[in-house]
Amino acid sequence: MSVTLNDPSAVADGSIDDNDSSVGRRLQAETTAVRLRIRWPGVRKTLREEQKQRAASTFDAAADSVSVSKKLLDTAHPAFRAATAVKTQTVDYWKRMTLPYIEPGVRLLRRNETSAFDVQMTSACSELEEAVTELGSHYEELVDSARDRLGDLFDQDDYTSDLPSLFGIEWEYPSTEPPSYLRQLSPALYEAESERMRQRFSEAVQLAEQSFAEELSQLVSHLAERLAGQADGSPKVFRDSAVGNLMDFLDRFQQLNIRSDADLDRLVEDARSVIHGLEPRELRSQQGLRRHIADELTRVEASIDGWMVNRPRRNIIRRAR
Repeated sequence: MSVTLNDPSAVADGSIDDNDSSVGRRLQAETTAVRLRIRWPGVRKTLREEQKQRAASTFDAAADSVSVSKKLLDTAHPAFRAATAVKTQTVDYWKRMTLPYIEPGVRLLRRNETSAFDVQMTSACSELEEAVTELGSHYEELVDSARDRLGDLFDQDDYTSDLPSLFGIEWEYPSTEPPSYLRQLSPALYEAESERMRQRFSEAVQLAEQSFAEELSQLVSHLAERLAGQADGSPKVFRDSAVGNLMDFLDRFQQLNIRSDADLDRLVEDARSVIHGLEPRELRSQQGLRRHIADELTRVEASIDGWMVNRPRRNIIRRAR
């Protein structure tokens, strides 16, 4: 998600308060924007018009009411899955180390983390290169399999002779400051652009708070449901990850916390106190403890929901990324 102001006078009408502006300035000073781009081949292709008409006629349907595509490669092949795993891990790392920002594809990284981030991204590039090299050794096999699967829909032109060019990991640090030449060219325009950037970081504060609260609510709700719920009269099975994911979030919040809302900080600490020192095996073997933790998590969830409902209404528009 990303957010934009409805009206540039939002600060004046209270939709971005003084605290947001203050924290926004601190966030701007402590972070740098980072954009991640993953270059990846398309594995599906829309059928040509005559092929779509043939497919639609099978069901006596109008061609313009049918969407039909063909799968070019078997993405379940171990070599392709290995490359996909690198991509997934890279995106997860980027999100885990950063805060949301209002520009699609851009997030905010702590400036003191840039060196470590560069090292991790460089390592990811090497891992992807190795995975693609391995995939290349199976590429003809995958193309032959597609030829068998697709029959008359197979088209050799759908397959490249330069597989490595289709994959890549790229990152950059776009500027979140107005260009310095504006200061001399037009001081008024420079100040207007500076204010626009400050407002964007104030919006980023709101977006970070919302993102943290929603993720915490989902994790707490899921764990509470697994602990309290019944399946066929017996306690529901829950995975260790239900506890581990919540603990990971709490640690990440502590690392990335922008200290913008004391109430949100208290909610996170409340959740931490509920599960502090818990081991999944204890929750499986001690039904009393299980019920107690479920009740406490339900209480925390209600408090989070109350925080989100009672937040000052923001004059923002959301749009899908």
